[in-house]
Amino acid sequence: MSERWYKEAVLYCIEVDSFQDSNGDGIGDLAGLISRLDYLARLGVTCLWLNPVHPSPHRDDGYDVSDYYGIDPRLGSLGDLAELVLQARQRGIRILLDLVVNHTSDEHPWFQSACNDPDSPYRDWYIWSDTEPPDRRQGVVFPGEQSETWTFNEKANAWYFHRFYDFQPDLNWTNHAVRNEIKKVMGFWLQLGVAGFRVDAAPFVLEQIQAGVDPAMKDFSILDDWRQDTQWRSGDSVLLCEANVPPTELGKYVAAVAGGPNDRAQMLFAFQLNARIWLALARQEAEPLIETLGNLPRLPAMAQWCTFLRNHDELDLSTLTDEQRNDVFRAFAPKADMRIYGRGIRRRLAPMLGNDPRRIRLAYSLQFTMPGTPVLRYGEEIGMGENLRLHGRDAIRTPMQWQNAPRAGFSTARDKDLIRPVTTRGAYSMRDVNVETQQRDSNSLLRWSGELIRVLRECPEIGVGEPSVIDAGLPRSVLVHRFDAPEGSIVLLHNLSDTQVTVELDGIADRTYRPLEVFSDSDYGASQVDLTRLSLNGWGYRWIRLRRSNAV
Repeated sequence: MSERWYKEAVLYCIEVDSFQDSNGDGIGDLAGLISRLDYLARLGVTCLWLNPVHPSPHRDDGYDVSDYYGIDPRLGSLGDLAELVLQARQRGIRILLDLVVNHTSDEHPWFQSACNDPDSPYRDWYIWSDTEPPDRRQGVVFPGEQSETWTFNEKANAWYFHRFYDFQPDLNWTNHAVRNEIKKVMGFWLQLGVAGFRVDAAPFVLEQIQAGVDPAMKDFSILDDWRQDTQWRSGDSVLLCEANVPPTELGKYVAAVAGGPNDRAQMLFAFQLNARIWLALARQEAEPLIETLGNLPRLPAMAQWCTFLRNHDELDLSTLTDEQRNDVFRAFAPKADMRIYGRGIRRRLAPMLGNDPRRIRLAYSLQFTMPGTPVLRYGEEIGMGENLRLHGRDAIRTPMQWQNAPRAGFSTARDKDLIRPVTTRGAYSMRDVNVETQQRDSNSLLRWSGELIRVLRECPEIGVGEPSVIDAGLPRSVLVHRFDAPEGSIVLLHNLSDTQVTVELDGIADRTYRPLEVFSDSDYGASQVDLTRLSLNGWGYRWIRLRRSNAV
């Protein structure tokens, strides 16, 4: 693969404990994941992002790590991880690990030592206050589940800081011993062959916390050090930052100087773009996307956005205004139990879109034609649903539905031993939604998803080209945008409403090349594309190549 492999990739986010159980204990594992690599390769996935695989008390789905150098024994061993890396590489698939280093579990030996002995070398690895901080109830991340960010520890006789839950004490990133240790952790996994890391809660890692000082300063030299160290160890490794921050702040995560070379993270999640995709879908109007695409910060040449519709957490709408957020709630999460933290939605995509194949495919066509590298959540390619009876974000972490068989082909364990219950009732049950059935159905979402990925790979200009929006004289429901690159030019049309429309795009094409339709929601019946009068079905989409390099 090229040095910009991450720009041409399709990422697939996996909850290992919910994907495939190989030993019948009811918990998915690395060996089970290895057994499904051929499925992922056929789908077209080129990079797996694994949610936390380290030992953990599992009070926060593994994001409370108790050993950074190990593999959760429920999932397998270091040998299994090494085998996964090897088997995936043979299929052209790379592995990204979650790097969860803003905090540890309170059961981590470092924190236990810090609490039990004031002279412990690990005491200063965490953030303490001898007196009650005046801001102890400010800055909570999980409203309704978390009431404070400072908690008193009786053994330590001091208050410790935790940006998230009280069982997740924050590491002290002003301490260079902490910085050096985490670089060793990253080096350890790179030596085992992983391709890089998705950096969890990146803005909070950079915070230089002090009691009573808000907002805290951020030290971006941490990212500088990580970029230099990881690329020295593995030249094509990447850092993917989770940074849901204002647009004016985003550039700092990829470059030390605004508009300068890319010397920090190679990839950023496009949170603002994600929220506005959903706002556009809710309002059935293109304006939110026209505005966002026009104002999307330009990243350095080697940096890249990551686009998504649903990720491993809630659908976070915090970047929207109250009015905008309420519009999305009304359309896609009308009931209180579908929402979380007052800002997000805990549902999967197919139920949010009424299980309408046309709307689901339109949404994915939108995502895959946005500037960036697309990320799919496991099970979305077959239209799995959520289980709102489960707590919080676990609603979208149900077992993968492989077959219409006991436990959906996920495990041979008894129902009561499963990590989470398989969906057995309703429109999204394993009987109606599973891989095996959709593999046999040429019209299934799974087969369509594979075609979508294949066509995207044939349109490299979408991943690397310069995006622009065409918004003159178009119906309110229609988004038309294009990408221009040395590889070629392509124009993308999407109708966000159920009403058929006609679009005129005369004058945008190179007259020396006949426009060619490469992907669409249906056969529009013309052997040659007429840009002066383009029909677009309700929930329709059309990808039309305007120019192509002879070298491609």
